[in-house]
Amino acid sequence: MTTPVAAYAAPAAKAPLERTTIERRAVGESDVLIDIEFAGICHSDIHQAREGWGTAIFPMVPGHEIAGVVAEVGAGVTKYAVGDRVGVGCMVDSCRECDNCKAGLQQYCTGGGPVWTYNSVGKDGQPTYGGYAQKIVVDENYVVRIPDGLSLDVAAPLLCAGITTYSPLRHWNAGPGKKVAVVGLGGLGHMGVKIAAALGAEVTVLSQSLRKKDDGLKLGATRYYATSDPKTFETLKGTFDIILNTVSAPLDFDAYLSLLRTDGAMVNVGIPEEPAPILLSSVFGHRRSLSSSGIGGIPETQEMLDFCAEHGLGAEIELIRADQINEAYERVVNSDVRYRFVIDTATI
Repeated sequence: MTTPVAAYAAPAAKAPLERTTIERRAVGESDVLIDIEFAGICHSDIHQAREGWGTAIFPMVPGHEIAGVVAEVGAGVTKYAVGDRVGVGCMVDSCRECDNCKAGLQQYCTGGGPVWTYNSVGKDGQPTYGGYAQKIVVDENYVVRIPDGLSLDVAAPLLCAGITTYSPLRHWNAGPGKKVAVVGLGGLGHMGVKIAAALGAEVTVLSQSLRKKDDGLKLGATRYYATSDPKTFETLKGTFDIILNTVSAPLDFDAYLSLLRTDGAMVNVGIPEEPAPILLSSVFGHRRSLSSSGIGGIPETQEMLDFCAEHGLGAEIELIRADQINEAYERVVNSDVRYRFVIDTATI
């Protein structure tokens, strides 16, 4: 038997989100029912609710930065118990059989791709609905534990913003002796700075202006440059081992690639809606790489949460009521948030 749950949904592309009721599936053998307490607002939610990334499924309940408490478990659940503090990120299932899934890289599932937390279709053929809701049912294998050292409100954005920056920083070996540039100081970027600094790297922020310089330095950066100043690209030429690009707008990739050292990598975690041109000569001369990274697998997401708890890293948030979601969307588009909106789902 399904359960009616209050939620906020976009009824159609570009339409304002509104309060509604959705149905959650009955708790199955391996399922966990979670009382959602907080849900972060990711720019990805806006891209999808407004069909910026292509045709989407409506009505849409966005939200893949979910933190809450276990309310019920299926008979076969072994990892969680009622009362546990847990989180759900960008995916709620995958094929579980391909090489990537077996390696804990479920985000790169080749057996049909992951089942995303929302705007996707589950194995039962039903649309998935995300975290802008009071409850969610998820298979225990796609749930992670939130350590006691993290408050649920500042932990929620870690389920996307945290893992999206942690995974590439770990993969490209950010740490002592490495120079990391973070492009953009927003929802993703501010976590990239915190995590890179905690890993021991020397961190520089590259932002359009110096407006957030004080914040960047407090978050762990040692240097902060405005990319609107042409001198920045001359000054920093050949400087960085890793450039973590967190913005979802088109950039002059050739200019940014010039900032890499030999064998350096520019890793993109934001997804612009427009194509991006690049000259191959920008990577040719110094064996530079232009790459990307998508969230992280379930084991790495748990590793990230444990790392953040150990180092006292939570997101910088602005807590909002559910009836402020549409206003928050506009503010995100205008870069008017420091640095992540989080919905108090008790207000839904």
